[in-house]
Parts: sequence; C-alpha cells; structure tokens
Amino acid sequence: MRKVWLLAALVAAPLQAQELADAIRLGDELGVAASLAQTNRPLAYGETPLMLAVSHQDRAAVRTLIRAGARVNAVDQDGVGALWLACEMGDAGIIGALLDARADPRRARNDGATPLHLCARFAPASVVERMAQGGVDLRDARGQTPLMWAASSGRAEAVSALLRAGASARSVSQGGFTPLLFAVKSGDVAAVSALLAAGSDATVRGPENTSAAQLAAYQGRWDVLRLLIERGGVDLNERDREGWQLLHRAAAGGDVGLIRLLIARGAAVEGLSGHSRITWVTEANFGVPPPPVPPKVPLLMAAEAGQAEAMKALITAGAKAHFVAQDGENLLIAAARSRTLTALDAALTALPRPDMTDAKGNSALHVLAGSRPAADLAAMFMAMARAGARPDLANARGATPAKIAAGAQTEVRNAFFAAFPQAQAGRASPAT
Repeated sequence: MRKVWLLAALVAAPLQAQELADAIRLGDELGVAASLAQTNRPLAYGETPLMLAVSHQDRAAVRTLIRAGARVNAVDQDGVGALWLACEMGDAGIIGALLDARADPRRARNDGATPLHLCARFAPASVVERMAQGGVDLRDARGQTPLMWAASSGRAEAVSALLRAGASARSVSQGGFTPLLFAVKSGDVAAVSALLAAGSDATVRGPENTSAAQLAAYQGRWDVLRLLIERGGVDLNERDREGWQLLHRAAAGGDVGLIRLLIARGAAVEGLSGHSRITWVTEANFGVPPPPVPPKVPLLMAAEAGQAEAMKALITAGAKAHFVAQDGENLLIAAARSRTLTALDAALTALPRPDMTDAKGNSALHVLAGSRPAADLAAMFMAMARAGARPDLANARGATPAKIAAGAQTEVRNAFFAAFPQAQAGRASPAT
C-alpha cells in the first residue's frame, strides 16, 4: 500500500542521518517526514537517504526526498548514485522522477558505466528512449556501449529504442564484441534481427576468429543460428575454436530441424571435426596438452550426447553407421557413453554388432559396465543382452565386462548381473 508522507511534520526536530535511514527502512512515515532536514547527509559508505529510498523501491519516499531538496546526482564512494540504482531496479516511475529532477543519465561511475548503460539492460524501453535523447554511444571501461548492454541481455525493445536514437550497430568493444555478437550470445532472435536490419555486419569476427554463426552454435542458440543460416553467407563447414563444424554442434544439441536445414544448405554429413585451438589449463600452467581427440563425424557426436532423433536424421541423410574413429570408437561405444537408452537402441538398429570393439578391445558393454549409475543403465544392459553382447569378451588388458561390473558400484553391478545372470557364477571367464 502506497505510503502517505506527512509533510506537516517538517516542523518536528530532525533526527540524525542514521535515524532517517532507519525510518526509511522501517516505513516510519512520521520519522521520515520529521527528519527531512537530514535529506543530504551521507550515510555509511557515502550512501544518501535518496539512494536508500530508491533501493527500497519506494516511489513516495523518492518523490518526497526530491521535493525536500535531495541532491539527485550525489554519488557514494563507488561513484554510484540514485539513478544508477533506479535503472538497475527498473521502475519507470522512480527513474522518471529522478530524470524530472535533472539526474544525469550520462555521468559515469567508477567502472565507466552510466545510468543509460544500466537502464538499457534493466529498464523499460520507454525509459531508455527518453534517456537516449542526447547521445547514446557512451563507453564503459571495457569499451561497451549501452546498445551492447541491451543486446547482451536480449532486450529487443531497448535495442530498437537505442538504434532509433542513433546508436552504432557496428561498434566494437575492447574484447572484440559487436552489438550483434552480444545479441547472438543472448539468444534473442528479435534483438539479432533488429541489429541485422540496422546494418550490423553479419560477417564480423569476434575473439579467436569466431563467427556469429559459430558463437550461436557454441552457445546452443539454435533459433539464432537458424536465422543466420537462412539469411545466407554462412560458411557451413568451417571449424570453430574446438574444431567442430556447425553440423557437429547441431547434432550434439539434438535439433533435428536445424540438422536438416544445415544438410539441405550444404553441410557435410560426414564432415570431420578438427584440432582444437583452445589452450587448456594443464597446457598453460604445466606445458602438458590434453590427450588429442581424434576426428569425429556428426553422427558420433549425436550418439555421445544421447540424441537418438538426431542420430536417425543423420543416418537418413546418408551418415555411415559403420564409421570408426582413429581410436576405434564406433557408434555403439559412443551411444553407450551417453548412458541413454534411446541412443543405444538407435545405434543397435543401425549397427547390430554389439561386440564391436575399439583399439583397446573395449566393447560398448565394457563401457557400460564401467560407468556410473544412471536412470537408463539397467535397461541398456538388457538391450545389450537381447542383442547378444558377450559378458566374457576380454579387452586388451584381459578384462571382461563381467569382471569390470563385479568391481563396480552396487547399483551398476546388480543391474549388469540381472541382465547377464549366466556371468554371475564364474564372473565370466575371459574368452576371445
């Protein structure tokens, strides 16, 4: 319920500044009204009563303090004032009251961010439009503009308001990001569309030579990626910083519609992943790079991620179920690693060779026997048993699935021997 501030109490003796702060926090109308003489006396860390009222989102208190002469452009020890706080909270009424009192929307706090930056991210578009009259390409300490702040939060209406006010759609931050790349990362299709319509460069490259399409795929922003592909001009088979092509990303993400679009536009269904350009912690700190990852096709990526429908779509489009990676990983082993029944079923249907092994002699059943508990694990053991998988098949080190299961966690062990009771007695002596 809106508080009624008793201005008649101005004749009362003023309280100390901290008492005014306590009155605001507690909603003590008489106490606040009686202490308005302390309106501009700073509290702890340089905070003013006006800032405190804004933090409590009390419109009536804000207006009363302004009428009593509160300095709307005062800042605390971090360079933050009432308008910054109001923009972060996003209440249009409070922001409007401060602007009416001539609060400065372009004054920068210690990190270079202005109230316009914060309102671009949090406040209604109508407020942003009002604040944008008089200059919009202000930059914070990282070289980011209010348009970038709006784009990074996927606020399409604020993006449009700033563009109408003349914000540059092609500006670049110190980190190498444009408003378009920020919008792509946010995943908001409307914000991306607005920036493209305003002339944003769709071919721009961000850090590590990352394209807008690659960024969308890397972040799993499938609708944005679809928009960029349909717009045209995307290199569908280029590898990203991890060595993945767009189809690898879509396959692992399980977006069947996007998979079909990519293939229809020319993505290689049998395209191989490549070398990663990422410097990992072990490499940077100890000079020890991670083990190399052999090139893989999108179908293996889909299987590892447990994306059964994506697997089926790729196979229908011509992906070869019998593909084997350089380390011997095959479709069945990839599906087993996902610990997802539907993926394993799809793999067994496409490649009914349950005892197919990798370079170390491990089959899909070895992988499952050595895995952690999972919701589908018992059913996956049953599926392998129905397919004729051998619990006594020894790998290169002489270990059988049954031996591995015998030393596994109780849930895994019980599920394995429920599916392979014949292996229970002798723990399945190794066979070749």
